[in-house]
Amino acid sequence: MSKCVQTTLHTLCKRYRPTAGDQYFPLTVKATGIRTMVNLQEVSNNKVFGGQQKVFSHQSTELKCTMKFGIFLPPAVEKGKVPVLYWLSGLTCTEQNFISKAGAQKYATEHGLILVAPDTSPRGVGIEGEDDSYDFGSGAGFYVDATQEKWKTNYRMYSYITKELPALINANFPTIPDRQSIFGHSMGGHGAIVCALKNPGMFRSVSAFAPISNPTHCAWGKKAFAGYLGTDTKAWEEYDSVCLLHKYNGPPIELLVDQGKADNFLADKQLLPDNLIEACTATKSPVVLRMQEGYDHSYFFIATFIEDHIKHHAKFLKA
Repeated sequence: MSKCVQTTLHTLCKRYRPTAGDQYFPLTVKATGIRTMVNLQEVSNNKVFGGQQKVFSHQSTELKCTMKFGIFLPPAVEKGKVPVLYWLSGLTCTEQNFISKAGAQKYATEHGLILVAPDTSPRGVGIEGEDDSYDFGSGAGFYVDATQEKWKTNYRMYSYITKELPALINANFPTIPDRQSIFGHSMGGHGAIVCALKNPGMFRSVSAFAPISNPTHCAWGKKAFAGYLGTDTKAWEEYDSVCLLHKYNGPPIELLVDQGKADNFLADKQLLPDNLIEACTATKSPVVLRMQEGYDHSYFFIATFIEDHIKHHAKFLKA
């Protein structure tokens, strides 16, 4: 490629600013270091805390449907590649809850981290009963790979989070692939811990807000696991943090957990943080559980302590 062509392409690409709805197609221009977005469609773009909060859609090969994810690109990406922090949301949520309520972008800017927040399940795949309840089906993928006939084609959130989505993010954004961490809330806190424990070394750190810590022993988990995984309770244990801790054989993971004392789901025995602490103690796994007086299960709780969690992850991602 001639210097003239290189300069022209570089200038054009610097001047071009995509707008919502633009479709991206493959393009390779190695001479200018341009990173091209492949198979992604931008849905929205808002400037916040000096960075860009974007939402993209794409056709998922794991889930066989159109999926959306939010991604915050801090100002640091203008200077080079940065680590990635994945957030998994809870029951009924989409990619919008975290990016519009948690206030995490401020601290991601301060620490130079990309934030990625996917949806919580496949959408609109036409399975009978997928929209019948808030805690199963749409908005309630539970971050498992379903094995039951009705659900197994589309409900593969575990593989989506641990395989397809990271590959997509690393291929299209200025990430450091071996510097990624994960955290989440409620069902997403369960998902974050499970993904970290089942993939030793994949994530440098993990944390959770009010996670469903022991789903094989709570009503939410029993309903979801029976529906997605069948009646064999041994199969359920492959997606239970407490069970996985007892057979984890990877590098130490320092787990940070915040739990509101006024959380009604804590009182309803859906979260069971004591079981998680017992498992961490028995396996000598590092854990910090902070019981927060007066806080409930909402994003007001998350927004209050999100800075601490991002600092926790930055410590490991920037080490």
